[in-house]
Amino acid sequence: MTNYLDFAFGLLGNIVSFMVFLAPLPTFHQIYKRKSSEGFQSVPYVVGLFSAMLWIYYALLKPDTTLLITINSVGCFIQTTYICFYLFYAPKSARLQTLALVFLLNVVGMGLIVVLTQFLAKGYNRAAIVGWICLVFSLCVFIAPLCVVRQVVRTKSVEYMPFLLSFFLTLSAVMWFFYGLIRKDYNIAIPNVLGFIFGVIQMMLYVMYKNTKKVVEEKLQEIQMEDHHKIPEQIIDVEKLSAVVCSEIINNPVFVPRLTGAEMAKPEIETLIISSYLEKHPRNGS
Repeated sequence: MTNYLDFAFGLLGNIVSFMVFLAPLPTFHQIYKRKSSEGFQSVPYVVGLFSAMLWIYYALLKPDTTLLITINSVGCFIQTTYICFYLFYAPKSARLQTLALVFLLNVVGMGLIVVLTQFLAKGYNRAAIVGWICLVFSLCVFIAPLCVVRQVVRTKSVEYMPFLLSFFLTLSAVMWFFYGLIRKDYNIAIPNVLGFIFGVIQMMLYVMYKNTKKVVEEKLQEIQMEDHHKIPEQIIDVEKLSAVVCSEIINNPVFVPRLTGAEMAKPEIETLIISSYLEKHPRNGS
């Protein structure tokens, strides 16, 4: 019975995690349309690749972890594709930064973990050390969204926190928690407790602030409409005065000297005409 539950939660974890891996597709569609990745960050994809590599290495040190290997192998492929796509459209400075990060984290960092654990640890201790590294790194990854949570609370906007991504991350955390719990592998179970808690918090914030942006936009539209209809009185007066002057010019051609159409269109000529008219026809009470 335990084996069946183990397989069921592992399989569901694979399916949901695959959906999470596909979540950045709209971002890369936007990059493709713009033909530039400027304004976007490559860090999440580099970190995602490192996490997948780390879990594959851990799974290889443990028995019966096929489902852990399959989803993280898919994750490695997808994250590598994202990084290559990002590099193709990235400006030179961003491309160099991304390549440096990949080299330091995925080549040097992962290489050191493999070499040190292979030479300095043996058997069960090796798996335990790599498991602790996976646990700590996963906790750091789950804590990272706190920056987004803080931004949502501060701005009262969920623009940069998609609900579906939060939902699938929470669901994924539930599946992998039970997978680790049934297998008594707490290196898998413990980080997903934190992932579930933060996922629920993100969804609650989404429900609280999802309509805030619409309200703000409606208020802005109302203000713009009010400003559009409020024309200053002096502008109205000038328009009326211009109409009177034009009428006077038509009725009394001697009122102004002969001017070409281009000259008449000049602001200084128009001002001169209005001033001349006011001298000849002073306003009552002025």
